[in-house]
Formats: sequence, structure tokens, C-alpha cells
Amino acid sequence: MAQTEKKGGLLRKSSASKKPLKEKVVLMYDEIFTTEDPSKCNPRFWEELFLMKVNLEYLEGKLEALDGEELMKIKDNVNCLFQHCIQALGEEHPIRVVNALQTLCALIRGVHQKNKSTSGFDIINMLVGFDKAELCMKNLMESLDSLLCAEGSESLKSLCLKLLLCLVTVTDNISQNTILEYVMINSIFEAILQILSSPLSRREHGYDAVVLLALLVNYRKYESVNPYIVKLSIVDDEPTLNGMGLVIAQALSEYNRQYKDKEEEHQSGFFSALTNMVGSMFIADADEKISVQTNEAILLALYEAVHLNRNFITVLAQSHPEMGLMTTPTSPVPTTPVTPLGTTPPSSDVISSAELPLDADVQTSNLLITFLKYSSIVMQDTKDEHRLHSGKLCLIILTCIAEDQYANAFLHDDNMNFRVNLHRMPMRHRKKAADKNLPCRPLVCAVLDLMVEFIVTHMMKEFPMDLYVRCIQIVHKLLCYQKKCRVRLHYTWRELWSGTLGTTGLNTLINLLKFLMSNETVLLAKHNIFTLALMVVNLFNMFITYGDTFLPTPSSYDELYYEIIRMHQNFDNLYSMVLRLSTNAGQWKEPASKVTHALVNIRAIINHFNPKIESYAAVNHISQLSEDQVLEVVRSNYDTLTLKLQDGLDQYERYSEQHKEAAFFKELVRSISINVRKNLAFNTLSQELLLKEFSTIS
Repeated sequence: MAQTEKKGGLLRKSSASKKPLKEKVVLMYDEIFTTEDPSKCNPRFWEELFLMKVNLEYLEGKLEALDGEELMKIKDNVNCLFQHCIQALGEEHPIRVVNALQTLCALIRGVHQKNKSTSGFDIINMLVGFDKAELCMKNLMESLDSLLCAEGSESLKSLCLKLLLCLVTVTDNISQNTILEYVMINSIFEAILQILSSPLSRREHGYDAVVLLALLVNYRKYESVNPYIVKLSIVDDEPTLNGMGLVIAQALSEYNRQYKDKEEEHQSGFFSALTNMVGSMFIADADEKISVQTNEAILLALYEAVHLNRNFITVLAQSHPEMGLMTTPTSPVPTTPVTPLGTTPPSSDVISSAELPLDADVQTSNLLITFLKYSSIVMQDTKDEHRLHSGKLCLIILTCIAEDQYANAFLHDDNMNFRVNLHRMPMRHRKKAADKNLPCRPLVCAVLDLMVEFIVTHMMKEFPMDLYVRCIQIVHKLLCYQKKCRVRLHYTWRELWSGTLGTTGLNTLINLLKFLMSNETVLLAKHNIFTLALMVVNLFNMFITYGDTFLPTPSSYDELYYEIIRMHQNFDNLYSMVLRLSTNAGQWKEPASKVTHALVNIRAIINHFNPKIESYAAVNHISQLSEDQVLEVVRSNYDTLTLKLQDGLDQYERYSEQHKEAAFFKELVRSISINVRKNLAFNTLSQELLLKEFSTIS
């Protein structure tokens, strides 16, 4: 009984002799939930209501307790409350404004909650009334816009953004939220940009502003012209774009920091001592337990910025101090609560540290490096649905970057060298690379390292085919740029082709082909593995045909041939498999025959050099040739090798969201919307703090 009374807004427990005493605001809410006009007996009813401390729990609970028919009976009073809330937003007294904003949050959430189980009324009609909807919503959006752009209270701005996030996320599928039509017509886009361009506002509200923008961009994006998409695509104001980049970088940095802290805690704990005793056979399983919630909301914001706005590409390379190497701030940095999908923003102290002037002794970083580190963590474990979605979105973002001419220019710029410490999955047969040994290289090397790392570590039963295809596509697009611009990148290409025993102890692309062949029956039941096999074979064809235009040295080209010859058994086995399936009349006939045709030059290399190597060994009475001896045979027999010219190797289909990724983004935005709604905490805006801030009410 006592609990019910608390929810009812009671000041004290009931007794047998006395009725419980209710808060005045609760009594006033009760009057609204009758069919009578509450201002009939009290002309100052609405004026008094907004001076009362809002009881969100009671108001929402009261709305949820009504059925659809009961709610329709009090529709006029609900409309009246909504309209008076909007009027109160224009008041001079901040307390009235705060109470009006909180009341609107409760109203919107309560009525929408009721609509989930009852479809007997229209949301807009229930909240505002059809006849007044256009004018009321216009006034509401104008008031919110004014409050966000004013130089007034930061608390008010925070509550305005929370109201807008509430408005956007009340439905799981934001495109079914008809009230957002008014947010499209009465745009707050400029207000969001103003928040992002101002250092003070950005520190306080940047996270909410960026998430709000990402969600608004996704409202009916495939069905109609979304003004937020149009406006975001043409923003060219540098402070604004840099501000957006800083907010995203800080959120991703915070994730990276949390992961690193957990990793260090894990390694120094009891389990670490135990694994030292029993050996390292359980390391991979143990480290899977290191889990920090992923942040799809901020990742979506990064995607929309990269995908829609070409000017944002420049922000990716803007330098800022490396977060992990910053001097500890004098005030303690509060711990960010971990919430699903990272919907809690990083602390303002962390955000401000990125805007300090660069120190010559501090390793600098940028948004792209922070994002690559984030990706290397998220992509380690794709078994969890959220991480799988995050991994896919990371690869989609990298796909957009790999297609952009300007992005490629700074990725391959030899004057922009960084040490990028990617997280690598713990594996028994390789040692963890020491951070200090990392070379300074162009950023494209880190992208390639990330792709190699994924290829090496995800050959498993639950094969993430889609992610593998995206990885190979990214590598291909980068090679196309290098071929086109004749960029000779100093990268250990051997690691991509077949692995370097000294570093990974594994084969990469060739081992991937071997994995596909070894698991042919299981994989073919779920995937068309020939699509992936063809892409891998064509990467080799790209190196064979155009390698002389972008490989760093002639010896690199020799090494390519050496690796193909050394691992020839894998290509022979692949040819046998695709030949078998291409001569049958089954469903794989056509895709398998494409791989058969693509192998023509690789087979020509193997068939040309192998007899010559065997002959060299026989003549010189050597049972096993060294690498140098094989390379000598290769170099002396290039002139007699005949290869076929293959068309289209340096061309690719550009990324298209609407035609191929629409279903993925709809599901992703739904997931983000649910979690933003779940984590919206209006009570975090302490009423006591507000009262202190607005202590003078005239």
C-alpha cells in the first residue's frame, strides 16, 4: 500500500483515521484528468500549475492507467495542457519554462505509451488537436529553437534537447512517428549547428545534439525529401564541422579508454596469474569477457557526416592530442556510466581536454585514428548482435572513406605519418606487438592492417561472410587509388598476400581461400562463397596486372610471384573445386565458372615457373631451394611468361545506401531509438540545482 501511495504523490503514509494528503500538483493533475475544464473554477489554474514542481512519475502513470476510450474523454483537457505548456515556454520566469518542458516530456511519453496498446486514436489529435496542430507545433519548435540559440541557461538547453530526443524516440520506428513531420517543417537544424560550433555549448550539449541530428537525418530518408539530409550535405562551416568531429572523437575515445582500462584490469587480475600457471591456451576465451558497450548512436552520426558531407572528410585528419597521453586534469574525471549502445555522453572534462593546444611532446591523433582504434576493438568479437552491427557500420564508414578522392590523398600522404596502436585479438600462436615498436606510417597502412587483422581472426564456424566481402572491397578500392595515382606505398604487402611468419604466423588471403575450400559444404549451405573467392583471386590479379605501377620496389613484384609459387597447392585445389562445380548443372555453376576464368593468370604463373624451378634444382642437385634461389629463377624467366589481359580489375561499384543497405539502417536506427529512449533520464536534471540556478523569480 505504501508503495502505491508514493507513486500517487503522497507526502505521508495513510492511517486508518485520516485520508492521505496529496501534493498540490497531484491534485491539479487529477483535475485535468476529469471531463471538466479545470480553469472554470480557478481562472489562475494554468498559471499556478507551472509554478509547481513537476511529478513526472505520477503524470505518466496516470496516462498509462487510462484505456483509449477514457483518454479520449479527457482529450480537450490534454490538448489544453499541451497548449499551455507551449505558452509557458515563452514566459520570462525560467521555473515555468523548466516545468513546462518536463510536463511536455511526460505528456508525449505517456500518450505514446498508451498508443502502443490502443490504435483507437491519433497521437497528434490526442496531444494537440487536429485543428490547432500546425500552429501549436510551429510555436513549440520556434520556442525550442529560441531557447537553444539563446545565451541563457545551459540547464534549459539541456532539457530542450532531452525533450526533442523524447519527441524523436517515442516510437521504435522513428519513420512512423507522424509528429516528426512538424520537426521537418519547422527545422531546428541551425540551432544544432550553433551548439556544435560553440566550445561551451559543445562541451555541455554536443553529444545529445549529434545523436539528435543523426536520428532526424534518418526520418523517412528513403520515402521523401528530408530537409536535415539536404542541409547536412551542404554544411561547409569549418568550426561547426570540427565541432561535430570533436564530439564524435571524444565519444569514441571514451569507449577506447574504458576498454583499455578493463583490459589492464583483466590482465593484472587473478585470472592473469592463473593463465600464467596453466599456460596461454585459454587466453582467447578469457579476453572475450572484456566487454564495453558499443556506441552505435555516435557511430551512426559519424557515418551520416562522412556519407553526406564531403567537407567533413577534412575533419577526419584534423590533429588533436592523443587522449591517452594527456596530462591528468587537476579535477578528477567522473566515470561515464555504461549504458546500452553508449547513449550516455562522455564527461565534459574529457571533451574539453581535446580542445587544449597541441603540445609538441605529445603524440597527436585525429578522428580517423580514434575511429580505427574503436573499430579494431569492436570488430574483434562479432558474435554479439550489437558488435556485429557496429563492425558492419565501421566497415561501411571505411568503404565511404576508401572511395573518396580527398580522403585517399591524406590516407596515402607520406608527410602525414602516425603510430596507430590497433587492438589485436589475443591468439596463442602470436605475441602481442609492443606499442613502442610501432612504425610511423601513412594512415592507409593502419586501414590495411585492420583489414588483415579481421581476415586473420574470423575464420570460424559462424562465418561473417558479409564483413569479409566488405573488408576485401575496402582493400580493392585502396589499390585502385594507388594504381590510378601511381602511389608506391611502403607496406609489407606479403602480410596481405600470404602472411609473414615473423609477425602473424598465419597466411592471410591465401589462407582465407584455404578456409573456404576446407569448409565448402558447411559454408555453401549458407553463403555463396564464390563471390568472396572471386574477389580474393582478383586482388591477386590486380597485383599481377598493375603491381608494377604501385608496388614500392621491383623486388616486391618478385615476392608476389614467389608467394604464388610457394602456395601453389592452394590455388591448384581452388581450381579443382571450382572446375568441379562449374561443370555440374547445379546452382553454383555460374559463380564457380567466374572463379575458374579469374584463375587463368595465376595458373599460368604456376605452370610457367614450377617446371623451371624443378629443372634448376635438378641441374644444381639441390633438394630444397632457398627463397633467394627461387627468386633468381623467377627474375630470369619473366620474359618467356605469357599472361592474358583481364578487364575491369581496377573498377568497382560505388557504395549505395538506399539500394543495398536500407534494411540494415532501418533496423540499426530502431535499435538506437529504443536505447536512447530507455536511457533518457529527465531526473538527471536535478530540480534542486534548477531552483538554485533560478532562485530569483519576480
